[in-house]
Amino acid sequence: MDETQNKLTTEEINKVLRLGRLIADNFKKNIVGQSELIESLLICVLAEGHILVEGVPGLAKTRAIRVLAESLGARFKRLQFTPDMLPADIVGTQIFDQAEGGFKTELGPIFTNIVLGDEINRAPAKVQSALLEAMQERQVSIGGQTHNLPRPFIVMATQNPIDHEGTYSLPEAQLDRFMFKQTLVGPSLAEEIQILTLTEHNNDLVVGNKISTQDILEAQQLVQRIFVDAKIKEYIAKIIIALRHPREANLVDLDRLIMHGSSPRGGISLMAASKIRAILQGRGYVTPDDIKAVAHRCLRHRVVLTYEAEAEAVTTDFIIDKVLTNIVAP
Repeated sequence: MDETQNKLTTEEINKVLRLGRLIADNFKKNIVGQSELIESLLICVLAEGHILVEGVPGLAKTRAIRVLAESLGARFKRLQFTPDMLPADIVGTQIFDQAEGGFKTELGPIFTNIVLGDEINRAPAKVQSALLEAMQERQVSIGGQTHNLPRPFIVMATQNPIDHEGTYSLPEAQLDRFMFKQTLVGPSLAEEIQILTLTEHNNDLVVGNKISTQDILEAQQLVQRIFVDAKIKEYIAKIIIALRHPREANLVDLDRLIMHGSSPRGGISLMAASKIRAILQGRGYVTPDDIKAVAHRCLRHRVVLTYEAEAEAVTTDFIIDKVLTNIVAP
């Protein structure tokens, strides 16, 4: 069937746009700046993707996810990861019920719509493994039984880039499950003054119009129909191949800097994110600019650098910049 026959109508595009604007308006009432984080959260909600946010404490990460949950009327749980945490602390466990004379399943806090995993890199390997199943399969196993998680289900995990004492590096397999890795910077002078003014008398959340989780589930179905031309798909594939095999893209100078490139999941995430970025711009089709706008967030955590690159202070963002500059857009 021709993809063009299934294009979104103007009414359907406007329906998703209205939802996005309602959520964005609630963000603006409660958060100063951080426009890229707000856009990333909107994209992840509509794609039902997970997001890893890296930034020092105090940059409104927790506040942002609380605003999102309030805007959706969704169930929200905050998990503070610590080195002594156990998988049962997240997914739940079986407990013995003396009255019934048998075991019953006690579901953990992961059974919610939106999860804030604070300082995820403090969780030990077994906890990260349990979270990995929940993120990818949207289900967990307790006592040999599988339990489906509610929909939508979105994880926003945070990690502090400057405090590494008592932390565990996230394995590449888990990093690959995050649609985005968002890096945050501090506010400007004007934004800092605005923050002081906003919080001077009352720091409570101000959330106006809310939408339902059912509205979000319907919007998630609509955005899947955003049109992606064959040349755009080829452009995405070339970017992924260039990160994996830079020599094939005539980027020989990057070959010594990249140990491992992006998996195919990176390309899938890039296409999904660019679709939603397009509809948030009021379009039912993807352009190369949409891909460039989300490429760093989609790919920076999927590229593993060599020791030589780290010694030269080369970043994955620099690598992605070089690839986007050299791959000709359609």
